[in-house]
Amino acid sequence: MEFMSNGNLDKWLYKGEDEELCSGLYLTLLQRLNIAIDVASAMDYLHHDCDPPVVHCDLKPGNVLLDDDMVAHVADFGLARFLSQNYSSSGNGSSTIGLKGSIGYIAPEYGMGGKASTSGDVYSYGILVLEMFIAKKPTNEMFKE
Repeated sequence: MEFMSNGNLDKWLYKGEDEELCSGLYLTLLQRLNIAIDVASAMDYLHHDCDPPVVHCDLKPGNVLLDDDMVAHVADFGLARFLSQNYSSSGNGSSTIGLKGSIGYIAPEYGMGGKASTSGDVYSYGILVLEMFIAKKPTNEMFKE
């Protein structure tokens, strides 16, 4: 993979402890939309154009890298799963053995023993898009209720 000079999306959404390090980083509405489209395109490729389909299982801003032109690239396939041969459009897929992810981004059914599926990635994508536009992490106090 090529060097992603603009780092990860998380860096652009939140200021770090060192204010100078992140000063001046700002995403316009158009950039946010383009990043959302780039990530959706990547997930569409993984789910529909790979054989067997690939489920990322850890989609979050820290795993979205931005190149020189602010084009988003999905990274960190350490938790990714290949869906089994008997995968169907109903969302059945790989086993739940060792299923992990990041708190706030994993689909609720994973916590109840659900199998890895493309639907789980779609859930994570929805959380990521919401986070991009409201600049609040899914673990923020405002989401407790």
